[in-house]
Amino acid sequence: MGAQHGDLQGGWKPGPTLISAGRGLLDLLLPPQALDGGAAGSPGLGAEAWGKISFIADPACDGCGAPFDFDLGAGVRCPTCAARPRAFARARAACLYDEHSRNLILQLKHADRTDLAPLMAKWLSRAAADLLAEADAIVPVPLHPARLFARRYNQAAEVARPLSKLADRPYLPDALIRRRATATQGGKSGSGRQRNVAGAFAIPPFRRRQVEGKRILLVDDVMTTGATLEACAKALLAVGAVSVTAAVIARVKDAPDVSM
Repeated sequence: MGAQHGDLQGGWKPGPTLISAGRGLLDLLLPPQALDGGAAGSPGLGAEAWGKISFIADPACDGCGAPFDFDLGAGVRCPTCAARPRAFARARAACLYDEHSRNLILQLKHADRTDLAPLMAKWLSRAAADLLAEADAIVPVPLHPARLFARRYNQAAEVARPLSKLADRPYLPDALIRRRATATQGGKSGSGRQRNVAGAFAIPPFRRRQVEGKRILLVDDVMTTGATLEACAKALLAVGAVSVTAAVIARVKDAPDVSM
């Protein structure tokens, strides 16, 4: 049983010096390649791909993580967030969703490139450091069982799992479920996206104790209007979560209409 979880008891284990030497020899024989297929010896992404990613740093909206052109002060929110507060209290994004980040995210999402997930978790550990410091637990945005069966994995969960280890926060993969299959959000207006996911998420009764009284950090791949994160946050707050924040790999810079 233990071997299935990587816990081999009673056997010999090499020390750190031997492990380091072994890795050095392996890198000499088979030089590491960047995850995007770039130049050998590059950790993570190749230099060319890395330089094209539009990472988001302060100043940014405290509510949705949208980048600002100018520093307007701590805690400032964009007009949309100021006009209509969301169920999730704050959000952070690692980068902009554009032609350069889109390919990587789609590979993670649809092309079995789960090896990209630890790298993106590191991005989020930096971009959402303030939210992680306040969080009691990390919850991925779930897929509907039918979609999970077809895809075989949940890309949000693949990122949330290593992120929880980096931040030393509990990981709750089953605290939130998608109880209703929804159509893709692509091509819908902001209000259409909200209607599409309204009531789609729930917390199983036997998982409510994991959420009650907790500050939850939601993790997803992309945020456009924030409708999916909003629906998830409402479900978590309804069963007693103290607060809900959100961290996404990428966000669309200019989201479509979010009016009701």
